Amino acid sequence: MKHNSKVLSALFVSVGAALLLKACGTRHVSRDISPQGVAGEVVFPDPDRVVMKGGTFPNLGDLRLVGPGMTKDQLYQLLGRPHFREGYAGVREWDYLFHFRKNGQIVTCQYKVVYDKEYLARTFHWAPASCADLLTEAAPAAGEVKERRFNLSADTLFEFGKYGVEDILPKGHEELTTIAGQLKDADKASIKVVGHTDRIGSDAANQLLSQRRAQTVRGFLIDRGVTASAITAEGRGESEPVKDCGDQARTELIACLAPNRRVEIQAVASASE
Repeated sequence: MKHNSKVLSALFVSVGAALLLKACGTRHVSRDISPQGVAGEVVFPDPDRVVMKGGTFPNLGDLRLVGPGMTKDQLYQLLGRPHFREGYAGVREWDYLFHFRKNGQIVTCQYKVVYDKEYLARTFHWAPASCADLLTEAAPAAGEVKERRFNLSADTLFEFGKYGVEDILPKGHEELTTIAGQLKDADKASIKVVGHTDRIGSDAANQLLSQRRAQTVRGFLIDRGVTASAITAEGRGESEPVKDCGDQARTELIACLAPNRRVEIQAVASASE
């Protein structure tokens, strides 16, 4: 009996080790990541193991906003959830599979974010490395139209379900003030503020909420020096979601649909300004 117990114990250990190795085989952990978020060896996952089937076509403007010191929540708002199975506790790297259109062709790239010990983004890697050049903005030719976009989380701008100027949160106040400073000298620019909501609530209520939020943001920018005649405000309600969530408890659903609650600011101006 004692001998059988030892055999069973050894068997369990072997099976456990095999399962652990199999689980680790689905990971793509870069080696020797320092507390400062620098990997001794960067390891990219097999593209065939992507969980977000097919990857995504990212917004180049959002990618250009990514930088050192950003939190995981901030990265999530810009790029969405990682496209590969990253594991759970202690994860210090996120991986994405991106596609870009260039000269009539589709270019596929892998993108990795490595975090420091405080889980702040520190280093960023592309495979192939030449993909980094896709983020470089070409200097516009004389008379060419140039565009600037700002994508703001409505949860950062307003209290949930609110829309008034008095409901603007401190972080939202700070972000809008910065944007106003960048837009107020663009006298010939055409600026559009578009509000979006999630699908919680009726179509009519969401349409009204998105319109009111867009109008509030427009008024805020005007109060800080942006030319009033250049700005329009539009609400699109729940009609243009960027994330789909299945049925779940209300609290979890609100969190899942957060990317859909947003305000977009688009400024188009002549390069000659």
